Amino acid sequence: MDADARTRGLLFLSLAVVGVPGNVAVICAFLSLAYREGRLSPTDAIVLHLASVNLAVVGVRCLLEALASLAVYSVFQDSGCKAVIFLYRTSRSLSIWLTCVLSAFQSLSVAPPGSRWAGVRALLGRHLGLVFLALWLINTSMSVAPLMFAVGARNDSKLSQNAINVEFCFLSFPTRLSRDANGAAQVGRDAVPMALMALASLVLLLFLLRHGRRAKARPGPSAERRAALTVVTLVSLYLLFYGVDNGLWVYTLAAPQTLGSSLVSDLRIFFSSLYAAVSPVVIILSNKRVGQRARDALGRCFTAMNGHGQKNDKT
Repeated sequence: MDADARTRGLLFLSLAVVGVPGNVAVICAFLSLAYREGRLSPTDAIVLHLASVNLAVVGVRCLLEALASLAVYSVFQDSGCKAVIFLYRTSRSLSIWLTCVLSAFQSLSVAPPGSRWAGVRALLGRHLGLVFLALWLINTSMSVAPLMFAVGARNDSKLSQNAINVEFCFLSFPTRLSRDANGAAQVGRDAVPMALMALASLVLLLFLLRHGRRAKARPGPSAERRAALTVVTLVSLYLLFYGVDNGLWVYTLAAPQTLGSSLVSDLRIFFSSLYAAVSPVVIILSNKRVGQRARDALGRCFTAMNGHGQKNDKT
């Protein structure tokens, strides 16, 4: 194994080590809250769904990429490539849209009671299940290209001149038009929620600035202010990481000589997965109820692992 493959494997493994237990802890914490309190608030339901798709992003792509890079295990044949890239793209886009829904819902929460926007927030909360279903249907249908065009790296004889290197796999488009149309659809799918969540974050920032003096006069930050600050932090991380990812994707489409570059592909996957790995840390640190239960879940997990390891040592 060369040094580049080892470095690459360790980088993706670090994302998996942070993202998998972090998202699992957040999911367990919200499920514990739902069991204890009998229900989840709409905001908590959105964050639970967000943590679930982020777990899929990190587990499906980063963990498998790390294992393949370190020559431990690989599923990247033709069928494996189709499944992994399809699941990754669907989960990744759902992560983006759920962050957008979270920022929109939180920005509506600062609307005065009885106003039109407060009514919109109540309507959205009542029909959140339909929103989730619509997002799944839309993003699944927009991620079908890998099912048709993904090819394992070992089967390079099947590649067309319009193939895009995504490390262990290629997306071999039959024509340049189909390649560019798919790329434009991916960028557009990300640009729309990016614009919407940026607008929602501006509303939240104005709210935070407007109520800054009032919050300073209190002994501690209000729950409403903490929730708004959490959403602004998540959106800022999204704009940073996915902005770099989409910038690299546009660069790939504009510069044909980079289509076969594994370095550009690695950077795109790393930055797009970084949000899924870091976001549970933000959630755990900013939400006291979830944070305590998440830390307890992680503590029980590590205790069980240590106990299992000590048992094996004795045997």
